[in-house]
Amino acid sequence: MPYVKIELTREGVTREQKQQLISGITNLITEVLNKDPHLTHVVIQEVELNDWGYAGEQVSVLREKGITADKK
Repeated sequence: MPYVKIELTREGVTREQKQQLISGITNLITEVLNKDPHLTHVVIQEVELNDWGYAGEQVSVLREKGITADKK
């Protein structure tokens, strides 16, 4: 039973985008690992910007400074 957990910051990911992630991950596991999609579980957990840290700072603070992970 594959279990995939996706954690991302809470920044307006839509229901449709989440469905695309769930579908895409399930399809990839089915194709690559030959696993039954009915036994594949995908969980998306959104984390507040204040609760996510990167490079020693809260992401909320980094965003206020105009810094993102790809700019640092």
